[in-house]
Amino acid sequence: MKSQAKTTWQGWLRCAALGLFALGATALAHAQNAIQAITGSLQSGAEVVRIDFAQPLAALPQGFTVQSPARIALDFPGVSNAVGRSAVDLNQGNLRSANVVQAGDRTRLVLNLKQAVAYRAELQGNSLLVVLEPAAGPAMASAGNTAFAENRNRDTLPIRDIDFRLGEGNTGRVIVALPNNQVGVDVRQQGSQLLVEFTRSRLPEGLRRRLDVADFNTPVQFVSAQQVGDRVRMTIEPRGDWEHSAYQSDNQFVVEVRARKVDPTKLTQGVGYTGEKLSLNFQNIEIRSLLQVIADFTNFNIVTSDSVTGALTLRLKDVPWDQALDIIMQAKNLGMRKNGSVLWIAPKDEINAKEKMDFEARAAIENLEPLRTQSFQLNYTKALVIAQGLSGTGAAAGGGGGSGTATRILSQRGSVIAEQRTNQVFVTDVPSRLAQVAEMIQKLDVPMRQVLIEARIVEATDTFGRSLGVRLGGGIINTRSTFGAMPTVAPNAVVNGAFTASPSATTTFTNSNFINLPATSTTGDAVGTFALSLFNSSFSRMLNLEISAMEADGKGRVISSPRVITADQTKALIEQGEEIPYQQATSSGATSISFRKAVLKLEVTPQITPEGNIILALDVSKDSRGVNTSAGPAINTKHVQTEVLVENGGTVVIGGIFELTETNDESRIPVLGEVPVVGALFRKRDRTANKTEMLVFITPRMITDRNASR
Repeated sequence: MKSQAKTTWQGWLRCAALGLFALGATALAHAQNAIQAITGSLQSGAEVVRIDFAQPLAALPQGFTVQSPARIALDFPGVSNAVGRSAVDLNQGNLRSANVVQAGDRTRLVLNLKQAVAYRAELQGNSLLVVLEPAAGPAMASAGNTAFAENRNRDTLPIRDIDFRLGEGNTGRVIVALPNNQVGVDVRQQGSQLLVEFTRSRLPEGLRRRLDVADFNTPVQFVSAQQVGDRVRMTIEPRGDWEHSAYQSDNQFVVEVRARKVDPTKLTQGVGYTGEKLSLNFQNIEIRSLLQVIADFTNFNIVTSDSVTGALTLRLKDVPWDQALDIIMQAKNLGMRKNGSVLWIAPKDEINAKEKMDFEARAAIENLEPLRTQSFQLNYTKALVIAQGLSGTGAAAGGGGGSGTATRILSQRGSVIAEQRTNQVFVTDVPSRLAQVAEMIQKLDVPMRQVLIEARIVEATDTFGRSLGVRLGGGIINTRSTFGAMPTVAPNAVVNGAFTASPSATTTFTNSNFINLPATSTTGDAVGTFALSLFNSSFSRMLNLEISAMEADGKGRVISSPRVITADQTKALIEQGEEIPYQQATSSGATSISFRKAVLKLEVTPQITPEGNIILALDVSKDSRGVNTSAGPAINTKHVQTEVLVENGGTVVIGGIFELTETNDESRIPVLGEVPVVGALFRKRDRTANKTEMLVFITPRMITDRNASR
């Protein structure tokens, strides 16, 4: 009985061992499958990619296509990479290269194309054949348009459905159900519309409609589809500022349209990234392997530190490669240093520690390196200014009025000597600092650009005056002898209004004005008059009427044009006029003579901008002597101070003053002056109008040669 039980137990163990061995062999055989070779060829006008495996595949691999950049991706679970490298150059027709990336027990094969096309896959023994459809060209499109409809329909497959859904964050999602996963898709933006074309496809009558989706409150307003040859063209009409992304999952193609949001702190928006776009989808992939994938994609040489370890789960769709690399490094707290085409990637602490050691070593070498002395001949800058800038004892300037922070350029062991007689500087320092000093002096010792500033101060006056007046009076003519007696022949003294003889008598005219409103002159010129006298028959009584009138019109213009030449960012001053003396009391009670300026002054500081314009800080004044007072003469002042930007050679009006004074005066005798017509003899009218205008024009010009200012 025991012997039989023992035999049964041994048989069961033997069967179990054989079963485990068979399962292990099967698992081992499955795990040992690998990609051994990738080749490209041309068969019957079609491009074929042959992928050789160690063992036959059980089923066709799952894959997807990317339109921009054009790629075909195939996933092989339980397959390793035995090619020996991750990049294979094909360079045949539409094929560029192939990338093989292994992540755990899965391998992804990416075919890089020049133009997005459809493909089909088939198994032949231990090989997988990927046949690419011919790329669509102008000749093929023309031929397709002339083909019969029944032939087109025979080669095309119908689109199953077109639907619209609302995504997260008010994202519009257009979902297209494809007949299979081999349909080529072309997505492009044309103006304000987004066009999606499906190659070798047919649009059923029920899908030839226009979807109005504006009520969903997404950027997408309308979605329409139409048949164009052997293609189905779908037009998406968004509004506002938008961006899109597209992806395909098996037989479903999705286009997402969202409002563009600018957030500099969010890396996934791709702000500032310009690399070629790629897609990454890995689960628990080693960081070193992921960096190798990016290196193969970008053709950069990546050196990874031994301390870079760990795994990462990553899914990125159509992201610039430099942004993808930035995301990976931030996720693992890594840093990068670039030297030509080589990228060194290591933890940030390790990079900082290495750079600190380099700086300390450089400082130690600088303290031990022998000193050298080099002389520099200066042409346009003063040696003392350069010496102060190098040693940090003065303002770092180029001799043209500029100033900067006094920072020491030389090392702690360095020294500088300024020789003002020959305008040279002698610098003693380590060779690296001497090279920096030479570069700085080369930039500072340059001729300063000069500017000619011309100001025109135009003063125009226009005066007008009118005055109208009248005088009315009367008198008595008395004729007496020398001794006061009445003349003996008085009636014969005047004949026809004239004295016929010269009697020994004195004729006295007694005249008094009872209306005295004559015209006046504002300019000091003589006033025109018209007088009329009326006598009685005996010429003993008279009546005088005098009408006076004046009209004056004057125009004047004064132009002052100071001009000055100065260097860039250097203040210039020019003035012309007089200094007026006046007495001023001192604290002791005595008087002293002081002077006050009444001048035409132009003070300006120009600054030449990089684009060739000129910024002017201006102070323009024109003073003149005014009226005399008990304290001294007054000063009439016209002053403007401003800062303007003017193009080279342009003219700008920086200020102006306009004054207009009008007066109308009337003097009359009450009651009589208000009588119509006759009342003009009893009143006086004065009208004055004075207009003064001043404008200040500024014209700056950069001087390119010595004759420009002549």
